[in-house]
Amino acid sequence: MTAQAKNTAQPRLLQWRFLVVTSTVIFVFMGLATRAAYIQVIAPDQLIEQGDNRTLRTRTDAVHRGMILDRNGEELAVSVPVQAVWADPKIIIENNALADTRRWRALAEVLGEDAEKVMKQVSDPKRRFVYIQRQVTPAMAEYVDKLNIPGVYLRRESRRYYPTGEVSAQLIGFTNIDDQGIEGIERLFEDRLTGTPDTRRIRRDGKGRQVEILTQEEGKDSKDLQLTIDQRIQALAYKEIKKAISVYDAAAASAVIVDVNTGDVLAMVNGPSFNPNNRKGVTAHRIRNRAITDAFEPGSVVKPIAVISALEFGSATLDTVIDTSPGWMRLGGAMVQDSKNYGPLDLTGIIRKSSNMGISKLALSVPKNHLIDLYYEMGLVGDTGTNMIGESSGIFHDRSRWSKHELATLSFGYNLTVTPMQIARMYSILANGGIKRPLNIIKGETPAGERVISERHAKAVTAMMEHVVLEGGTAPKARVPGYRVAGKTGTSRKAIAGGYGEEYVNLFAGIAPVSNPQIAVVVLIDEPGGDLYYGGDTAAPVFAKIMAGALQLLNIPPDDKPVSSLIALQRGDQ
Repeated sequence: MTAQAKNTAQPRLLQWRFLVVTSTVIFVFMGLATRAAYIQVIAPDQLIEQGDNRTLRTRTDAVHRGMILDRNGEELAVSVPVQAVWADPKIIIENNALADTRRWRALAEVLGEDAEKVMKQVSDPKRRFVYIQRQVTPAMAEYVDKLNIPGVYLRRESRRYYPTGEVSAQLIGFTNIDDQGIEGIERLFEDRLTGTPDTRRIRRDGKGRQVEILTQEEGKDSKDLQLTIDQRIQALAYKEIKKAISVYDAAAASAVIVDVNTGDVLAMVNGPSFNPNNRKGVTAHRIRNRAITDAFEPGSVVKPIAVISALEFGSATLDTVIDTSPGWMRLGGAMVQDSKNYGPLDLTGIIRKSSNMGISKLALSVPKNHLIDLYYEMGLVGDTGTNMIGESSGIFHDRSRWSKHELATLSFGYNLTVTPMQIARMYSILANGGIKRPLNIIKGETPAGERVISERHAKAVTAMMEHVVLEGGTAPKARVPGYRVAGKTGTSRKAIAGGYGEEYVNLFAGIAPVSNPQIAVVVLIDEPGGDLYYGGDTAAPVFAKIMAGALQLLNIPPDDKPVSSLIALQRGDQ
């Protein structure tokens, strides 16, 4: 009986334990199966993403920004290879790399940074990418590589370099640290200069080997850009502008040189300028391209328009004589006057003496609409055709009613504002016989032109302006040895609230050689200091030096007296 009792108790214990183990195993497998089903069927995206992060990579080929060249192929902007120093904070923390402070101090020293600041940047293990410094030189990159700090890496990129420095700074502009154009030509032609790299999406194995190419995409090559600028003339003009600012104690200066037969802008310079390769501390007024952004009342440089208007309308002929006596007159209660009584003057005399009286009488001899329309036709209103960013179209109030005094002052350069570029366009129209073309900054085909004034009258007025630089004219300092030069001075007060202040703008615009005009040059001196504040004393001599150098650089033959005789004449004047 005892043996039978033991036999019946043993199976019950084994059965209970068996059920517990079996149930536990079943529940475990059910949990695993449920979890597997959830991961693979219901919510697989997270694991797929983690797997792709480990195995998928996008490879790109390096692509550099296109070069900017002058008309002769000289480099104005190029991209040079540099490196960026970056870090993976997670790798740094996992390898306890921050403990090696000596290496971090060496890294910070070569980069010119504070060691504590750099170490703080890379101390957050949740971040996987941190720039330490971008666009470092190859020598610095090599040193960083030899430091061999875990989690600190190098990345290839490019940096824009401007070989001509401050000479063409406002014209060419510059890029930001991501190589995107933000000023000047760099910004205007961003799409053309920027390329996109070829990309390949690949899968790699655990050892980093490529096992599959998933997708490939062909990029777009960047394109070089060739300007109409002649860097030789650009450098010459900038040198003279910079010198003029110092000599005349001026606030700023600008110059524009244009090929009158094609509309090509050969040079466009401004001062003060800046170094685009190191813009630290550069103020905004130095970056501004004043030749196209700053508009001023031009003064007497626009007086030829009134003469042309009278000739074109027929109210005056080439033989017309205007009596400017007594040297002043009242128009609607306001006065128009000359510096003295010039008496009777022919059209050449009016231009040579820059007579406000003579020009006003010519302007008032034609219908208002005929005069005003000519300002549009001669390029003094609206854009010049360069399409450059920031270009001002000036200010011209084309109202329905004009008083006689307003029309008179308009004829000698007030009641409107223009840029040096607009004046250059006006003089290029005069120089090429009355054909108007848009100015262009990109080398290519010559744009089609349209006739806006007769060739006979354009040549006649050009001949009149030649007397301005001869004895008895307002700008003998604008003479160029060996060449016949025609031009016009301009001196105007700068407008302030409620009237005009005591600061002046000096201009000289001219063309040469008169026998076969090739180039037009405009020089502006802003707020000259000292006793010289007329265009004939400040802008004219700068014009002469720029024009002389440009004519020689372009191999344009002389058309006047032997050079030696004119040099002797100039020495005698001094």
